[in-house]
This record gives sequence, structure tokens and C-alpha cells, in this order.
Amino acid sequence: MRRLLITSVAATLMTFGCNSQSEVKENQKEQPKTTTQIEVVKPKLLTKQMFLNEIMDYEKSPDKWIYKGDMPGVVDFYADWCRPCRMTSPILEELAVEYAGKVNFYKVNVDAEKELSAVFGVQSIPAFLFIPKSGNPTMSAGIAQTVDETKAMFRKQIDQLLVEK
Repeated sequence: MRRLLITSVAATLMTFGCNSQSEVKENQKEQPKTTTQIEVVKPKLLTKQMFLNEIMDYEKSPDKWIYKGDMPGVVDFYADWCRPCRMTSPILEELAVEYAGKVNFYKVNVDAEKELSAVFGVQSIPAFLFIPKSGNPTMSAGIAQTVDETKAMFRKQIDQLLVEK
């Protein structure tokens, strides 16, 4: 008897929960997007071919930097196993939102794209390539000791190298 009562109460609660969630999802679908809703902006993961097409074709112009982007950019050279890289990832995602429409953010996995890492002389990670709209890029490696210091370091580099020009 006790098991029957517990089972029926549990079934009732599960049914109520599922119906409530369904109604919420239906209501959310019906609501139009407002201009205050922010679209999520994340760094774009690049392959070698994407880099050649969107950033710079170092095979066709090995001696001259010719940037193909429409806005300045930051390329994060990282690896999944790298702890500082994992710490940096959410910081760059936050900055991608903050600088949306001003700076493009990209990621290159050094384990998957060894040639790209070699072309830019990446010997330690995380490493970052700051690409102005015109002129030559600047390479930077490492991060600060804390998340806040790292975020401040990135803002300073982005502001000085990319958006204040």
C-alpha cells in the first residue's frame, strides 16, 4: 500500500513537472525577440584552410602580411589539455561579447593545427596574435596570475593595438 501511494505521488509530480515545462517552452517560443536580447558571440575555431581564407594566406604571400578580415582580430593559440588556456577561454568569450562589432576573436587548436602553430612560431601556449586592420600583427604569450589581471591585460592590449588606432 505504501509503495503504491509513493508511486502514484511520484507519477503525479512527474506529470505535473513535464506539463509545466512544456507550457513554459511553448510560451518562450511564442515570445518575439526584443532588441535588448544579446546574441551570444564566441571566438571562431579556425582550421588551416579557414585561416588561409579569412585571416591571411601565408602560402601565397609568405613574406608580406595581408590581412583579409574586415575588423581587427585576436587569435588564441591553445590546447585542450593546457590549464592556462582553459582559464583564458571564458575571458576571451566575455571579451568577444564586449568588443562585438569592433574586434573578431578566433581560436586555433595547436594540436590539430600544427602547421599554423609553426608558421607563427608558437612555442608555448597560450599564445595570442593581435591583428590590426592595417599593419603587422603582434604576438603575445602567457597570461597574468589572476583572472582579473588577465582580463585587464587583454583589454589593454586590445585597446592599444587594435581599437584605438
